Amino acid sequence: MRDILVDRSPLAPSILPADIPELSDDECLACLARAVETHDSARLDEVAALIGRLAVTIE
Repeated sequence: MRDILVDRSPLAPSILPADIPELSDDECLACLARAVETHDSARLDEVAALIGRLAVTIE
């Protein structure tokens, strides 16, 4: 029986949010602080994405 190589990497979703640019942890935390500070409900998606990005780092 022949061995068949299967590349499953494209099937696995990324755990990093796609809409957040590459930031250091400190930059991400600073962006999160500014977003929360403004109390603007229009930025909730940004806040959630930044929290998700930091949560991935903590894991």
